[in-house]
Amino acid sequence: MKIMFISDIHGMAVTLKKALAHADKMGAEQLVILGDILYHGPRNGVPDLYDPPQVVKLLNARKDQIMAVRGNCDAEVDQMLLEFPIMADYSELLCNGQRFFLTHGHLWNESNLPELPGNTILAHGHTHIAVLKKISSGQIIFNPGSISLPKNTIRRSFGWFDGENLSIRDLEDGSQICSA
Repeated sequence: MKIMFISDIHGMAVTLKKALAHADKMGAEQLVILGDILYHGPRNGVPDLYDPPQVVKLLNARKDQIMAVRGNCDAEVDQMLLEFPIMADYSELLCNGQRFFLTHGHLWNESNLPELPGNTILAHGHTHIAVLKKISSGQIIFNPGSISLPKNTIRRSFGWFDGENLSIRDLEDGSQICSA
């Protein structure tokens, strides 16, 4: 199964359209959203490309493909607009024998690891910084970065799992930034 991971959309439809175009071109069967879907958040200024109603429309059209978790900027009012569940603090996904623990990152992250088997991939967003690394416990920390408001980099990015390999990719051209 091919899975696209995105996080921290923050209501920016233009960048979401780019991610969805890559999903279509690359043959994504599942779209995992790691939180912060509609609201830009109190720490971020209102982005120039802010268009939550369009984000709702784009995502609801793909509701059967989406698995999502709640970000720290997601609220019950957002759930009222979206036609797929977003209010869980975490979810788990098993794909081709690989276990993913999906969360936003404000509760569980590399500094506050949940109790997980050693070969689990901890997939989270929140920091807006793309990360893909193995830690001493044997777990992999995977943050696809932000498709909208990246930090510590000029690259907007998304995550990709092709059924065997996990990578972080550049939103502009889909090129691989790093892999594991």
